[in-house]
Amino acid sequence: MRLVLESLERAVHSFLATGADPRSQAGSVIDDVIGALDRGELRVAEPNGDGSWTVHAWVKQAILIYFRRRDVVWMGDPDSGVPAYFDKLPIKNNYDQAKVRCVPPGVARFGAYLAPGVILMPGYVNIGAYVGENTMIDTWATVGSCAQIGKDVHLSGGVGIGGVLEPPQAAPVIIEDGAFIGSRCIVVEGVHVGREAVLGASVVLTASTPIIDVRGTTAVRSTGKIPARSVVIPGTVPKHFPAGEFGVPCALIIGERSEATDRKTSLEATLRHYEVAV
Repeated sequence: MRLVLESLERAVHSFLATGADPRSQAGSVIDDVIGALDRGELRVAEPNGDGSWTVHAWVKQAILIYFRRRDVVWMGDPDSGVPAYFDKLPIKNNYDQAKVRCVPPGVARFGAYLAPGVILMPGYVNIGAYVGENTMIDTWATVGSCAQIGKDVHLSGGVGIGGVLEPPQAAPVIIEDGAFIGSRCIVVEGVHVGREAVLGASVVLTASTPIIDVRGTTAVRSTGKIPARSVVIPGTVPKHFPAGEFGVPCALIIGERSEATDRKTSLEATLRHYEVAV
């Protein structure tokens, strides 16, 4: 499989170098890339095993070209239960073979991968996204283009996971295995949420949002990444403006999720202990 993917990468780079028409026969390699994404054989980004991730910019470039290969047309078949819509990309429709449960009107675009055991409630998953085994995408949660969601993750109702297609080298949003993302949370601009972290309801994380660890005697600030097993709630910090001092959003790390064999039991105990709204 690695050799096949390396061959695809070379073909995409060659296509980009020649400046060929996306709709030409040479552009068929782009269809191969999107098909590999849809089957989970290829990812926009993948873990390196040491906590870092590699972003494949060429895959993002292929997604952008894929849009240029297609026209906006009517799709769907209301007579068979598939709603009609007017778009460039088809939606996934192989849920039975993929062992994925999709509750209407949940929608995943072709080119997004949903692993076995995923439950897609009436939410949305965009092209290039990867969703790991047994993850719950709850009602009105959205997973943006190229976002990387691990296994056993819970995206609660109304969660917004942002998409990152451009620039191609930019890191996507990453939610690692076992994380719990509370209702109405927003995670965008390539923020990385570590393994088994818990975000309380309405936490907003952008690339510039202050993340403040308040567990010790001195507050520790960072941006862009939530450490593994952290328990996080929304907060505010003062900021001076010409008109005066006002509170701006931040994320407060207030505790740590305990290690336990039964992850669900551990989560419930953690939420009760820290009185975190979900």
